[in-house]
Amino acid sequence: MKIFKYALLAIPFLYFSCSDDDDNTPEPINEEEVITTMTVTLTDAMGNVVTMQTQDLDGDGPNEPVVSGGTLSAGTTYTGSIVWLNEMEDPAEDVTLEIVEEQDEHQVFFSAMDLAVDFAYVDFDSNGFPVGTQFTLTTTNAGTGTVTITLIHEPMKPNDGTVDTAGGSIDIQTSFPVTVE
Repeated sequence: MKIFKYALLAIPFLYFSCSDDDDNTPEPINEEEVITTMTVTLTDAMGNVVTMQTQDLDGDGPNEPVVSGGTLSAGTTYTGSIVWLNEMEDPAEDVTLEIVEEQDEHQVFFSAMDLAVDFAYVDFDSNGFPVGTQFTLTTTNAGTGTVTITLIHEPMKPNDGTVDTAGGSIDIQTSFPVTVE
C-alpha cells in the first residue's frame, strides 16, 4: 500500500516534468538543388540568338557533361538569361523557379578567360544584391576563350563578385567555349 501511495505522489512530478515547452521540431533542411542542365540564352539587339548549354543527365555519374559554347559578335551587347533544369525527374523540373523564389540565397557569378567581355547584372534580390538569372554580356574585341558561369547557393552578400570570396556552395559551374568574331 505504501508503494501505491508513493507512486500516486510521483505522478504530478512526472506530469509537470514532461512539458511541451521544448520545441524539438527539427529545422527544415533546404537541400541544394539538383541541376543537370544549364541553358544560357544570349540575344543581341537585332534578335540574333546564341544558346550555350551544359547537360549532365547522369548527375555525378561516370559520364562527363556535354558542353556547347557559342560564337558572338565583337562590339555587341547581348541580353542574357539562364534556365536550370533537373532532367533526372520526369517530367524535367525547372529549378529556375526555385532559384528565383529563393533569390536571397543564390547568386550567379560570371567570368571570362582570354576574352574581352563585360557582364552586368539585371536582376537583384529583395536586399538589392545581384542575382544573375538575367544579365548583359558586352563583347569588345575578337578572340577565343571561355565564359564561366557559376551558380552559388547561400553566398555571402554583399561580395566582390568573384567565386573565390563568395562562400556558400557551388550548385553548378561550367566553362563554355566562346569565340568572338
